Amino acid sequence: MTAPQAPVTDEAPREEPLPRYPFSTDGDRLAPELTELRGRCPVARVGTNSGGEAWLVTGYELAQHALRDRSFARSVLGETDSPTQDAPILAPELLDAMNHLQRAGLRDEVLKALGRNQPELPDEWVAEATREGLDAMVREGAPGDLQHHFAEWVAAKCMCRLLGLPFADRAWLAERADKDLTMVTYSDEELARNWEEIRVHMQEHMAARRPGEPRGLADRLADLNAGHQGLTDRQLSNIVSVLFVSGYEDFASFLGVAAFNLLQKPEVMSAVRARPETMPQCVEELLRCSVVLGNAIPRFVTRDAELGPASVKEGDLVLLQLDAVNFDPAAFSDPEAFDPARSPNPHLRFGYGRHHCPGAHLVRHQSGTAFRVLLDRLPGIRLAVPAAEVPWHPHRMAIMAAGIPVTW
Repeated sequence: MTAPQAPVTDEAPREEPLPRYPFSTDGDRLAPELTELRGRCPVARVGTNSGGEAWLVTGYELAQHALRDRSFARSVLGETDSPTQDAPILAPELLDAMNHLQRAGLRDEVLKALGRNQPELPDEWVAEATREGLDAMVREGAPGDLQHHFAEWVAAKCMCRLLGLPFADRAWLAERADKDLTMVTYSDEELARNWEEIRVHMQEHMAARRPGEPRGLADRLADLNAGHQGLTDRQLSNIVSVLFVSGYEDFASFLGVAAFNLLQKPEVMSAVRARPETMPQCVEELLRCSVVLGNAIPRFVTRDAELGPASVKEGDLVLLQLDAVNFDPAAFSDPEAFDPARSPNPHLRFGYGRHHCPGAHLVRHQSGTAFRVLLDRLPGIRLAVPAAEVPWHPHRMAIMAAGIPVTW
């Protein structure tokens, strides 16, 4: 007796569905899928939140190549009909702010404000701002929330001071910045309305300035732009909004995840407290190993090219997963180990080459100041719950704890 035969159809065999990226938006560890992909397929095809497809890069050398090679561009992603990994881009200048500023003759003013000296953010002021947040936490009593009173507090104080925004606006601004960087949860229409509220707020703030008496970077940009109108009011208010949202969210994300990591290493805290001059190296290692990317760094393929084993085509979307890249054993010896003395430490947290983040100096320097104050002000600080019980906001582009319970 013969076995029954499978029915013959004209349908092609179904392909396995692509893995959906992102795999996790928790900051307690690198998603295991990223480690597995980096070892097996450092350029992998994935599905995105927008419903499209992209190439996900998890290898160090390949990420460097994509950041260096002009076949992989960022600015094109701001154009109509370009691929997206999450919500659509509402205006070209939102993804291409620095080039728009450069064409308008305003880029140098932004770089000066964010550069090594940071005239709006002297060490003494940042230290005092950090102490204010921690003192408020202590007054409220243990357990305290280090995410709120340290990470979000310091980030908001610094960005409001830098741009010249009233600190009293921080809660209103932070709520909308959080919403803007939340994936999946909101419709495109809700996100567009939310962004318009931020943009109008910034436009009205700059419109109320006294020319020649700037309150901060936003007013200086408006004064400079008034002479030749290199940017429309809408473009400038969009860009100032980007500076706040990205600066606040990325800084608060890093300070929170880095604090969470540091609190699990009391021996490191003790060593840095005893030798505060080692804080810059400790910050570099925190930058390398902190898992802060809920989505990834996007690039648009401008012409057919080879990216490691993959042949990418013009119009493809490439996603650089720099968290995974910074754990690549081909670039870092014993990458899972936290080594505050690691040297060299060529992490790609701030990009590479011409695609280097202009806010790198601010995050590096102000993080060092904030962590020095934290260790000095609360020498007995520790997590008030097991690390596994620290909650994380879901679906966030910049990974953020929902709270970091601590006692001291």
